Amino acid sequence: MSLRVVFMGSPAFAVPTLAAIMAAGHAVAAVYTQPPRPAGRGKKPRPGPVHVRADDLGLPVRTPVTLRDAAVQAAFRALDPDVAVVAAYGLILPRPILDAPRFGCLNVHPSLLPRWRGAAPVQRAIMAGDARTGVCIMRMEAGLDTGPVLLRDTTAIAPRETAPELERRLAERGGALMVEALDALERGTARETPQSADGVVYAEKIDKAEARIDWSRPAASLDAHVRGLVPFPGAWFEARDERIKVLSAEPVDESGPPGTVLAPGTVACGTGALRLLRVQRAGRPAMEAEDFLRGFPLDPGSRVD
Repeated sequence: MSLRVVFMGSPAFAVPTLAAIMAAGHAVAAVYTQPPRPAGRGKKPRPGPVHVRADDLGLPVRTPVTLRDAAVQAAFRALDPDVAVVAAYGLILPRPILDAPRFGCLNVHPSLLPRWRGAAPVQRAIMAGDARTGVCIMRMEAGLDTGPVLLRDTTAIAPRETAPELERRLAERGGALMVEALDALERGTARETPQSADGVVYAEKIDKAEARIDWSRPAASLDAHVRGLVPFPGAWFEARDERIKVLSAEPVDESGPPGTVLAPGTVACGTGALRLLRVQRAGRPAMEAEDFLRGFPLDPGSRVD
């Protein structure tokens, strides 16, 4: 047996789920994804990762700019889906879309709901210093990530893990869990657990302004800040009126006034210090800190902001 699926996703995070559904033998009636965006120096429209994979698989692709249009909703219903599978799609699903599939809409969400509902759960978990996170298969409702959970899987966040690394792990596990959920729907054995009203935390969209490094914070907290924001928008500081993006750093057991350069590439924090490992100047390629410091020395005793 197989289900008739409409897949809805856009970035690289969603690709493993699409691949897993196809490998399990389900029939993907159509793929909904964000329209191609201008990219590169020529700013030519470039399809996203899900769009590219769907084309490779020979699947029909639809890229509406909104799902609130009556004609778009009618076209969705005409696909006669058993279920819609959603993974980081990027558009709000209005009630007519949520209600159209026979089994409703299931979402792959990379957190342990109800913690980190919202737009940036992977980044927020790392930035908050969480020791563990996970992925949930959730039935979608009108609320923001409020629906009951069918399946969940928990994993430790490694001490040096970055947001892209953790996201890749959760994406693979999310694809496998979604296949399990679809199998349970087919068998009629799916069990849904309402989310607790306790422990709700929202993962707000990352604001570029919050990426600036506050050297008064502890070094361990700033290390998590850097790992959560790599590669975009990237944690950054200013030195000699130039913005420097920090792509990798590590906390060290040194001390001094926050923002003071203690040694080449090592800056004092509120507690401890942060050693720069990999950085990027505006308009320049990323480079190892030691190479950066040859052309842009940060002298001991100087300050950065």
